[in-house]
Amino acid sequence: MLATAQTCAVVGLDGQIIQAETDISPGLPAFHIVGLPDTAVQESKERVRAAVRNSGCEFPMRRITVNLAPADLKKAGPAYDLPIAVGILYSTGQAQPTLEPAIFLGELSLDGGLRHTAGILPMVWVAREQGIRAAYVPAVDAAEAALVEGVKVYPVDTLAQLVSHLDGGLPIEPFPHSGVHLNGNRNPSDSTDLAHIRGQEHAKRALEVAAAGFHNILFSGPPGSGKTLLARALPGILPYLTPDEALEVTKIYSVSGNLPPDSPLIAQRPFRAPHYTISNAGLVGGGRMLRPGEITLSHRGVLFLDELPEFGHAILESLRQPLEDKTVTITRVSGTVTYPASFMLVAAMNPCPCGYASHPRKDCVCTPSAVARYQRRISGPLLERIDIFVEVPPVEYDNLLDDVKGELSESVRERVLGARAVQQQRFAQADADAGAGASAMMANAEITGARVWDFCNLQDDAGALLQRAAHQLDLSARALHRVLKVARTVADLAGAEQIGPAHLAEALQYRARAIL
Repeated sequence: MLATAQTCAVVGLDGQIIQAETDISPGLPAFHIVGLPDTAVQESKERVRAAVRNSGCEFPMRRITVNLAPADLKKAGPAYDLPIAVGILYSTGQAQPTLEPAIFLGELSLDGGLRHTAGILPMVWVAREQGIRAAYVPAVDAAEAALVEGVKVYPVDTLAQLVSHLDGGLPIEPFPHSGVHLNGNRNPSDSTDLAHIRGQEHAKRALEVAAAGFHNILFSGPPGSGKTLLARALPGILPYLTPDEALEVTKIYSVSGNLPPDSPLIAQRPFRAPHYTISNAGLVGGGRMLRPGEITLSHRGVLFLDELPEFGHAILESLRQPLEDKTVTITRVSGTVTYPASFMLVAAMNPCPCGYASHPRKDCVCTPSAVARYQRRISGPLLERIDIFVEVPPVEYDNLLDDVKGELSESVRERVLGARAVQQQRFAQADADAGAGASAMMANAEITGARVWDFCNLQDDAGALLQRAAHQLDLSARALHRVLKVARTVADLAGAEQIGPAHLAEALQYRARAIL
């Protein structure tokens, strides 16, 4: 007898409906799974056999063929255990098919229990888009699945419980739809407050400008000057995630298997800080199953690269395209996927191998050639994609011993939120005037080259200053546009409609390090 149970596969961050077709026919006992299954799917035969028997059902000793269609899409992971088991129970008459279209997702344990399965959110999401209004998922993943409106989510603890529900016995109550609620305290618990950082007022100002416009920033200075501390204070002044952004980030963490078990929704902006020994696949993404890398895990958040010159040359160069396009495309023999990569790059570095080339009191022991080689590890094209360069000198002892605290991060965040609101209103108005839909731009750093001059209006004297600076500093077209976008952010923080000379001068000051 032939039976079909619907499930889902994850391709990149998107789901695709899969038909698990099960045929049981006379013949010698055999169990075959076809449709490009990987090892984890092939091993589901043993999990399903034990789970069916230990759930009080009879496993048929006949020829079983399971086809996962479409057959040209590679199937990976253990999420097909439950639909395969349900298809077998349908075929043998031990369970009655659902009256409404439904998908079945979940890994089975040998005793028939359902385990956590990665990628539940995008799979339930695509089910809704395909008109499927019911989803049977592991109970531990029900809160994640319930983030999708319009789908009844049934939390399943065991296969026996599901059989009883399908046969009209003890029903499984749908999990209440939770929705996307981001109210309450969403401040990162491990974030440093700016008030606790002594001195470095110019660096704090640069951090505020970077947060307001989502600009990439590089801190350079000797060891112990506070570069890492400044970077870790950044999440405390960034705007909160919007509901759409939170769902987008949650889908990424769900697919990658990094979603915290006690939190079905990512409510804080990601802050990723990989070690410089990371591989290229770990940073960009890839591997056998084409998983997202750190640049995708930091989408809508911060990617912090400490000791920037210590990263491998090929790894740093692989950042160039994602920084420009805000996406990363991974192509391997097994397929091609495109992941979002709209992140804010925050980097820190020493001026030389020993770290003291710019120290006012300690002598540097590096030779000039060693310093030059060390700084050349960061290529010019990568430096051009960084908007703000900040020299961070050592903190003076008087500042360290001073009891007066600086400005709280919450106060800085209020100014950042005000600047972001101005930017989004500007983008929305421009799109409305052009008859376009909702703007994809969220901050000034995302303004495309074709629209820079539409948004970066200069006062006459500021235009003259920019012309002189472009000639004297020999700015490339990309560098010029980045200066304009930073100046636009400085003007937004000041509440100015047009970019004035003071705003432009501050932006040019942040660019000086790239010219050296």
